[in-house]
Amino acid sequence: MNIDLFIENVQIYNSYTKKFAAGNVAIRNGKIAYVGESQPSAVQDPIKIDGRGRWMIPGFIDIHMHIESALLTPHVFAQALVSNGITTVVSDPHEIANVFGARGIREMIMAYKQCPVDIFAAIPSSVPSTELETTGGRIEIAEIESLMQEFGDHIICLGEVMNFQDIITNPEGRSHRLLRHFKDKYPHLPIEGHCPRVRGFELACLISAGIDSDHTEQSVEGMDERIRNGMFIEIQEKSMKPEVMNYLITHPVSEHFCFVTDDVMPDKLQQNGHLNHLVRKAVRMGMRVEDAIYAASFTPARRMKLLDRGVIAPGKVADFQLITNLETLDIDQVYVKGKLAFDREQGILDAGKAYKFPRDFYNSVQLSPLQADNFRIKAPVHEGVCPTRVIMVSANTTFTEEKVDNIPVKNGELRLEDTPYCYIGVFARYGDSSGRMLGVIGGDTIKQGAVATTYAHDHHNLLVIGKSAEDMQLAANEVIARQGGICTVIDGQVSAFLPLPIGGILSNDSLAITASHVQKIKESLENQGYRHNNILMSLSTITLPVSPELKMTDLGLVRVNEGEIVDLFVRT
Repeated sequence: MNIDLFIENVQIYNSYTKKFAAGNVAIRNGKIAYVGESQPSAVQDPIKIDGRGRWMIPGFIDIHMHIESALLTPHVFAQALVSNGITTVVSDPHEIANVFGARGIREMIMAYKQCPVDIFAAIPSSVPSTELETTGGRIEIAEIESLMQEFGDHIICLGEVMNFQDIITNPEGRSHRLLRHFKDKYPHLPIEGHCPRVRGFELACLISAGIDSDHTEQSVEGMDERIRNGMFIEIQEKSMKPEVMNYLITHPVSEHFCFVTDDVMPDKLQQNGHLNHLVRKAVRMGMRVEDAIYAASFTPARRMKLLDRGVIAPGKVADFQLITNLETLDIDQVYVKGKLAFDREQGILDAGKAYKFPRDFYNSVQLSPLQADNFRIKAPVHEGVCPTRVIMVSANTTFTEEKVDNIPVKNGELRLEDTPYCYIGVFARYGDSSGRMLGVIGGDTIKQGAVATTYAHDHHNLLVIGKSAEDMQLAANEVIARQGGICTVIDGQVSAFLPLPIGGILSNDSLAITASHVQKIKESLENQGYRHNNILMSLSTITLPVSPELKMTDLGLVRVNEGEIVDLFVRT
């Protein structure tokens, strides 16, 4: 037997026993050939590495995430993955699909193929996420079939089904049609879910429809109900609350959950890492390191039926990490398919090849410059006050609340200058739509100046929030002129700008440069009064009509739990 690489004297993690054992590992043709205490006698003159007693653990696997959420191209993002010990991810490109439709998915998958780690795709199921917003593309059964025919080897699940209200209330609706088709045509592929706060009979309806996972923020009661009903739980950081972690640690549910990142902003990616950050945090919160590794390698691989990885065992893909400190997961080296991909001293050894997106992907903001009058809200009364629905932002969640308050009216317009609220507007930016909506927002959002962004889940139309029409106009037109990005304005001047020229949602820069821009945007928003533990995610999900409670799209003010558009003004 010809062996390419022989690693001696390592503490090898065994996923089947959840234990470490001293031994040696032989690698041949990118796969594990042998794990044991000796060197096979048939092995002749392989490259030998002294493991020096270090810990060998599988490469981590993140099965629910969106590369676009890092605002980076796949090429740049993948370099960050490998340097953090992540060797396989499943990315749902529904952000770029909302901008470019199936064409956006095709381009992303082509970019995935040139990366130094394995990036599989979840085919987006919710583009648009509801029928209550304008998007640049749609994914229907025809698009699913076309993509499966072209990229069947790279598409390994149906991406998160987000319109839970459509599933629950409309058995003949679009969501059910897509689900029935996918289950019938691809019964072996998993279906990812998005089930925020759904319980009882409604949860059973989702499971019966074929949705058997949930990655949204968990409570102990909701998580327990999901597991008892056969759902697989994907724990992202916002679910890592003490009571949730205590449940996972003290109950025999290790086969029923894994860790995922979902969305990681570039500054956090640079500062904290990726899935390895969640593993470290789990250990700090009391989880055995063996169990934390299991939830970042073995169970995610099994969930996605990636049976060739997530394990250091004969016949499995040789994706692994050599670790010096097990609790802090200090990485010495990362191997991908048996080849050294990252070294602490040398850095990334093979960065892959940067993919060139089509030229028109840099010209996706089809919206004429806006005027100050575009941000003034006409009221149903001429003077006095008007009962108005307000989107209330909360500091520790991306969920919002609905509030009704009497807003001052002068000369037939709402006047927010002497209130704790700001104006908010969403403007369709796909050229063939005139959709636009204005409203009122309050709570832990900005208190002065303005912010505008084309990174606005999931439709990525232009979102603008501000205290005055003039500041909103400046921020919005800066984003329009630069074909996408995030712009903050303070005292009539642009205070920070994050360029996102690819589809209005991706940076063309390195991780370091993008993270620096993000940090400046966040600092500016904080100076403007925004309070949140994940400011950009809070900002960008104000337009997400599947995340409770009251959100806004270009077509209206959406009461999420009812799945319907409601009037801005409350009629008495």
